[in-house]
Amino acid sequence: MLKPGALAGVNVLDLSRLLPGPYCSMILADHGARVIAVEDKRFLADGLFFNLINRNKEHMSLNLKTEKGKEIFFRLIQNTDVLLEGFRPGVVDRLGVGYKTVRKVNPAIIYCSITGFGQTGPFRDRVGHDANYLSYAGVLDLIGEADRPPSIPGIQIADIAGGGMNAAIGILLALFARGKTGNGQYIDISMTDGMVGFLPAALFFRRLTGQEPARADSFLSHRYACYNTYETADGRFISIGAVENRFWKQLCDLLGVPEYAELQYDDQHRKEIRDFVRNAFKQKTLDKWNTILGDLDICWGRVQSLSEVL
Repeated sequence: MLKPGALAGVNVLDLSRLLPGPYCSMILADHGARVIAVEDKRFLADGLFFNLINRNKEHMSLNLKTEKGKEIFFRLIQNTDVLLEGFRPGVVDRLGVGYKTVRKVNPAIIYCSITGFGQTGPFRDRVGHDANYLSYAGVLDLIGEADRPPSIPGIQIADIAGGGMNAAIGILLALFARGKTGNGQYIDISMTDGMVGFLPAALFFRRLTGQEPARADSFLSHRYACYNTYETADGRFISIGAVENRFWKQLCDLLGVPEYAELQYDDQHRKEIRDFVRNAFKQKTLDKWNTILGDLDICWGRVQSLSEVL
């Protein structure tokens, strides 16, 4: 039998939809919280019910536009520790279930709102999705090939990391604070703001070099051969992340070009070195490189498909 999780005894009412909020409540449920996810028929009809992130939860439908629905809601709130919602700013207030109203019933409530741009500011009422939040945060401009339009990632980074994970962190901090003070609090999660928090390395290198980071041409994005992706003979790909010279030197020795070891970040030779390494990896299949590289201290990885990962 599994031991109780760290959040056993914590009750969560999740009014959110789609990905960010449900991902957050999944984390809480995985660690023992009792999560009641409130659904509605329109949402289910859209076919956007991600079952993978609804594990360990209980589910119910509730119409908050009716007096009966609100009566049930406030009965639930009396024994709720965390309320999670992802509506546009102002919607919960119009429904009569906003933070100021809820805290009158349960002063210790931790009330978390997840939106694209936060509860305040000129963008608060704008609609958006993952690609838009990445755009405004400056993240999308750094993804993709040089001299081509930015590439939208195949995963929802802003939804999951900027929204869901940040919300989980905020809720856990609020639970910790409540344990010391007895007070609940309101948590305002902006997915765009959350993604701005993903830029410390880009800011560091901008200050270090005095140059604006460029798409596919920055220290940790394709500029140098030591941190790049390469095609293999069978049309597959391999990643190299040999940032430290000791790892890069091992790769240079393996490829028979020890003279490149000390030229790792030499801008005059970077294209020459990158072209050499690109050509070298195209000489063998991914499986062959897998055998050759094995457990060598080079920082390398197979670029795997979803099916391979599973």
